[in-house]
Amino acid sequence: MSTQTISVYLPDGAVRQVASGTTALEIAKEISPRLAAASIVARLTPVDGPRGGTGDGTGDGAGGAAPQKAVEGEPENGMYVVERAGAPRLVDLSTPLTADTRLELVTEKDPEALKVVRHSAAHVLATAVLELFPETKLGHGPATDSGFFYDFYREKPFTPEDLAAIEKKMAEVIARDEKFVRVYEPREKALAEFEKDGDFMKAHFVTRFTSAQEQVSFYRNGNFIDFCRGPHVPSTGRVRAAKVMSVSGAYWLGNEKNPQLQRIYGTAFFSKKDLDDYLERLEDAKRRDHRRLGKELELFTVSDEVGAGLPLWLPKGATVRRLLEEYILDLERKNGYEHVYTPDLAKVDLYVRSGHWAHYHDSMFPPMDLENERMVLRPMNCPHHILIYESKLRSYRDLPVKLAELGTMYRYELSGALSGLSRVRCMTLNDAHIFCSPDQIKEEFSSVMKLVERAYRDLGITNYSYRLSLRDAANKEKYVDNDAMWELGERVLREALDSLGLKYKEGKGEAAFYGPKLDIQLADVMGHEETYSTIQVDFHLPNQFGLEYTGADGNRHRPVMIHRAIISTMERMVSYLIELYAGAFPLWLAPVQVGLVPISEKHTAYAGKVEAALKEAGLRVETDARNEKMNAKIRDFALRKTPYILVFGDKEEAAGQVNVRTRGKTEQSLMPLEAFVAKAKDLVAMQSTEL
Repeated sequence: MSTQTISVYLPDGAVRQVASGTTALEIAKEISPRLAAASIVARLTPVDGPRGGTGDGTGDGAGGAAPQKAVEGEPENGMYVVERAGAPRLVDLSTPLTADTRLELVTEKDPEALKVVRHSAAHVLATAVLELFPETKLGHGPATDSGFFYDFYREKPFTPEDLAAIEKKMAEVIARDEKFVRVYEPREKALAEFEKDGDFMKAHFVTRFTSAQEQVSFYRNGNFIDFCRGPHVPSTGRVRAAKVMSVSGAYWLGNEKNPQLQRIYGTAFFSKKDLDDYLERLEDAKRRDHRRLGKELELFTVSDEVGAGLPLWLPKGATVRRLLEEYILDLERKNGYEHVYTPDLAKVDLYVRSGHWAHYHDSMFPPMDLENERMVLRPMNCPHHILIYESKLRSYRDLPVKLAELGTMYRYELSGALSGLSRVRCMTLNDAHIFCSPDQIKEEFSSVMKLVERAYRDLGITNYSYRLSLRDAANKEKYVDNDAMWELGERVLREALDSLGLKYKEGKGEAAFYGPKLDIQLADVMGHEETYSTIQVDFHLPNQFGLEYTGADGNRHRPVMIHRAIISTMERMVSYLIELYAGAFPLWLAPVQVGLVPISEKHTAYAGKVEAALKEAGLRVETDARNEKMNAKIRDFALRKTPYILVFGDKEEAAGQVNVRTRGKTEQSLMPLEAFVAKAKDLVAMQSTEL
């Protein structure tokens, strides 16, 4: 009987005719033994869309019908999520190819490769746990952005000593270089085995994510076997650098009425150097953590009596916030913005009219019934600014109208998401809305972009990127159903970005409900990105509110609205700056700019003269007049990350000088007081990030 031949299309354009059942690894070896050794998994793309499935003979990779997507509260990861028909997908190198397909061999350079390694590392972790603690029952173990975790049910808690033993055992499993082998079992047999062994979590996964009469996919390495859709690296030896990080509690299916599991976190990399670099960055992130520094530097505090997500700004933190507010208000005034004040609450009807109630009410605080009105704390400032715009008839000569406000908003964030200043329930946004004609969009968008670039430069922010956030056209519930509006908005934003020569990536499904937006993503020391600044083009809300202006032709026209936030909320931006500078703020933002250290009590009078001169120059000063040793005073100012420490005794007082110690520098300098004052004033005026 003749063997069927299939066509395999390679990235370089070559087409190989191979026998059906040939594996990706066999093709890799034919191309280059070196490439085969470097390959981790394969990426297959059906040549004719859904026809031929993925080429592995199973259609969905789980031995039959595609599993359903996880419901809310259930764990969801690459093992259980439905794949889109015809889309590229990753498979094991040992997967037999049974239909025409496009083949890419995935090496360490591929962005998806690391998650495969981490998923395999989760299996290595589970292998180690069962070898050490065979009474343990398994949950699931997905890869994450920073590593992986695995959920375990075990009555006795894992101790730090247990974690060390698990990591050691993982090294043994890796050294054994056990092959990852995919095997299948009938669904009913798999369920019977899990139920017999009391593996209630695995029984749930098989029941929930597979269909009747289905062949269920498992992966085996050595004596360990786990329900899984894969893919995996060829063998455990390819998990070269793994580390157990921590353990925490997690309720089964996220329900506190269910058994409590133990979730062991770990991470894995391609090399020990990559792992060591990550651990070093992790230590740096801990050192920069704004929650720890906020307490140590007396910037903010939290209180159960006030409530979660409602931080209290201490005097020093309030100073940093005030300076940031003054900076952005001044910058906006110079760029033609008019500042307004609007109330922190409004009638529910206002947000029904704007559409926020339909799209965001789950993130809003509950309404308050007051006599004949239902009031709610605002989640957005835009409806208030719209009412200011329509408070009088506007002409085309008035446009653009730029209304700005440090507007306080309220969002009902889940308690588990709250974190210091970066995730709060009450926030003050550097908000503004530009009302302009359609032919002014590009110019105004460009102007806002320049404002963002200027603010980031002044604040010393350099690690950021642009994301063009677009709608998902298939999601009619999340996004306003108006194709023409969306197409126009997305086209205008693309044209504006291209005209500015900015590189950006697109994010499908990341748009606001009323229009596309440009998100500026800031990265932390770990490389995690979050949105801080945003610019949104909105054709929808002007329609909702019937906004108008009189055009040059004497007719009424509809303005376009641009929503923009240059430096995010004060809470989030201060948290970012704390971590960016590890609490060592630039001179112009430092809550205390100069610390004064008189050597002894007899120099107190001169300290008063120095302090007066510095305050006269507008500098923020603290004098340590305690009856303590000089070095202790210097150390305390240094621990508070004070930019300049001025020390003086008999010699300095007689000469009208100060001994200057600069943060981050070992050398000291003797300067006339007047010279130091002039230098400090210049650095503040320039908003320099250097001392």
